[in-house]
Amino acid sequence: MKITIKVPKPRNPLVAPARARKAGAHAAHDPARRIRRIEKQNLNLLLSGRTRNGGDDG
Repeated sequence: MKITIKVPKPRNPLVAPARARKAGAHAAHDPARRIRRIEKQNLNLLLSGRTRNGGDDG
């Protein structure tokens, strides 16, 4: 009589790094960073000659 031992299926090597990653929300939680980003965008628009609707740069 032959005995067979069932070998478990190998683990996916990509699952462990994916589970270890800490994904965050897409919305910004740092209001200071948001303000700096908006000011930088406005400056770039002003320097390129384009205007933003409702902007302070008349």
